[in-house]
Amino acid sequence: MLAKKIKVNIFGQISDKLYTGYYADDDNKKTYKAYIISNQEPMYTFVGQVVAILTPKGSKEQRIVLAPERTIYYEPEILDLLKTVNNLKVAEISCLYEKSCGALIFYRNKQGARVLLVKNHNGRYWSFPKGHMELNETEQETAVREIKEETNLDVQIIDGFREVSDYCPFGNIKKRVVFFLAQAFTDDVTDQPEEIADHIWVDIQQARKYCTYENDLRVIDKAELLINQSKIKS
Repeated sequence: MLAKKIKVNIFGQISDKLYTGYYADDDNKKTYKAYIISNQEPMYTFVGQVVAILTPKGSKEQRIVLAPERTIYYEPEILDLLKTVNNLKVAEISCLYEKSCGALIFYRNKQGARVLLVKNHNGRYWSFPKGHMELNETEQETAVREIKEETNLDVQIIDGFREVSDYCPFGNIKKRVVFFLAQAFTDDVTDQPEEIADHIWVDIQQARKYCTYENDLRVIDKAELLINQSKIKS
């Protein structure tokens, strides 16, 4: 149902921009409780796009969250708005829009620059450390925090580099990944086992061989120019 455009009936107002209602799915003969995010107060009905599907704790009942079409809300914003709903504790949530931030990390030693690649806990492919944004974080703050959590590295973000990848990994979910360029001052990595299965330090040419996704290869190509500039050498 994510991304579906539907019309819901309004029950009432929960907060300044959150309303409650219900959606009657005649095709499947089901009725869903709905939460509506809107900057303008809806009257009796609201037509919008399903931006999230959630399941409350202790229940198997799915509920839906709507917003005006082409309005982007990420999970932290949605959960923050839902805090105003009495007796609602979210067990699971799937969102139409997802956003992660991370960085291509390089470390310079006597042999030259090395790039850090990590393999996620599923062990499917090599890429760069990244993770989901939290509420009120900037993109760079998310990247630095996720790098620290996943690798235990403290890094310095290099100015002038920001690459965005938009894609749909499965279904209707629309994912955005923002990559920065970051310099590490040690190659001592401690993998977070819940997120990272393995890591390697490789040179730029090797990184191109390990990475298989076109978006990652584009990040490597653009980062190489900055890595080779003397002004960011340690």
